[in-house]
This record gives sequence, structure tokens and C-alpha cells, in this order.
Amino acid sequence: MFFIIGAISGILALSLEWIFEILANRFIDWHQIKRWFPGIALRQLVEVGPIEEGCKFIAVVVPTYYLQRKYRLFASTVFLFTIAVALGFTAEENWIYLFHDTASILDRIIGMPVHAMFSAPWGYALGIYISSNTRLNRDKKFIFRAWLNSVICHALVNVLSSAWRYSLPLGFLSYGLFPFLLWMFWRLEQLLRKVQGKLAITVISGHTPQHRYWQRSLVLFALVLGGNAIFGLFLLARILSPLSPSKLFDYEILWFIVSRILLNLFLGVLAWGIYRYLRHSARRRYF
Repeated sequence: MFFIIGAISGILALSLEWIFEILANRFIDWHQIKRWFPGIALRQLVEVGPIEEGCKFIAVVVPTYYLQRKYRLFASTVFLFTIAVALGFTAEENWIYLFHDTASILDRIIGMPVHAMFSAPWGYALGIYISSNTRLNRDKKFIFRAWLNSVICHALVNVLSSAWRYSLPLGFLSYGLFPFLLWMFWRLEQLLRKVQGKLAITVISGHTPQHRYWQRSLVLFALVLGGNAIFGLFLLARILSPLSPSKLFDYEILWFIVSRILLNLFLGVLAWGIYRYLRHSARRRYF
């Protein structure tokens, strides 16, 4: 049910964005503004992020409001409602992109979990609020802050994903996309563990400020390595997609494929090794 509601909320968001652009064009040349990189960022912050996260939020809140009258809802239940709505929203969005041929199947497969990662903060905050016996005003403020966090992350991902179209140095921003997505996936996993009553995975466990700063630097380095290893494989798939299967076995192309796969696997394994080192350090610290 929530998956279908999420798809409906996607249609509503698309309609609201269309209305917003019509109204904006009455006052300013909105179509011209959003062609520039600052205009893209502005559009994501004031139009796309708030409308899409707002529609998903309403799609979770309205049915949850009625369900909580009959059932006692746990934080994990509300969080899963949020994930289901986000996946339904993504399914509708993917259908629109593929129907109009404005994105490849590979792009949309990679983008499938992104809306769930966007909505995870407010889904967690809403779950904590609804499952609490004492609903305080500060919990409502926590929901708004979490929703605002989702809007900013949503906008930032869309801005980073469009940076590759521009010349340097703006083009370098695209290398921040997959590390940021990897961090958001990590955050989603951490929030899911919290609503399930499990202990959070600790990677920062230093005794001194200097040691903690060093570990945070390692986390950032691991995200950059791991994220861009995934990005490298994504670029490889995009480069090879126009080629016929027979061309892939040409010596030069095959060597190119193997070398790029090995390079990105090396970066990924290095990032995983840093992560395992931090996890091992945390276990020694707490046990």
C-alpha cells in the first residue's frame, strides 16, 4: 500500500514542480536561470528538494495518522513505511525518465535506492515521535530539522550529479557524488539499526582529539576511495554500453576493461581495509 502511495506522491510532486515553474516564469526568466550552475543549485534548493521531500513526507504522515488510531506503531514500522514510499516514488520517477528516454537504464538502476537514502532522516525522526509515549514539542522540531536535512542532501546530490556537464573546475564536483552517496547509504544503515534496537556501528573510537581527527580523516579518505571506485565502474559501464558484444573481446578494449576493473577493485579493497581497521580499533577500545 505504501509503495503505491509513494508512486502517487511522485505524480503529485511532478505536477507541483510543473506548476511552480509556470508561476516562477511569470516573475523571472526561470528557464534561463536554471541553465546556469548556480541556477541549478537554486532550483534544487527551492523547488525540487522541498516539493519531492514534502510529497513523500505527506505520503507517510497521512496513512500513518489513521493507522496509529488502530495499532501501536513502532519506530521501525514507520521507518519501513518511509522506505516503501520512497521506493514507490522512485519507481514512478524511473518510469517517467525511461518513458521519455531522458536517462539510461543503468542510471536509473543506480538511482533506485537514492530516494530512500534522502528520506531516512525524517523517517527516523517521525518514527521516534510516533512511537514515543510522551510526544514533546522538541521532537516536532527534530522532525523539521531532519526533513530540512533531507532537502539539503537531495539538492546536493542532484547538483553534484549535474556537475559533469560543465568544464573544469566545476566538473571536479562530480567526483564528490559517489562518496556522498556512500556516506548516505552508511547513514541509512545506521538509522535502520537504531530503530531495530541494535547498537550503532562505531568507527570513531579515539581517546584523544588528535586521534579522533585522524580517524575522521581516514573515514573521509575511505569514502573518497570507495565512492570513486564505484564511480569508476559506473563510468566504465557507460563507456562500454554503446559497443556491440563482439567488440568487447578486441585486445585493446579487453585490456582497457580489465585494467579499469582492477584499478577500481584496488581502490575499493583499500577503502574496505581502512573500514575494517577502524572497526577493529573500535572493538579493542570498547571490549
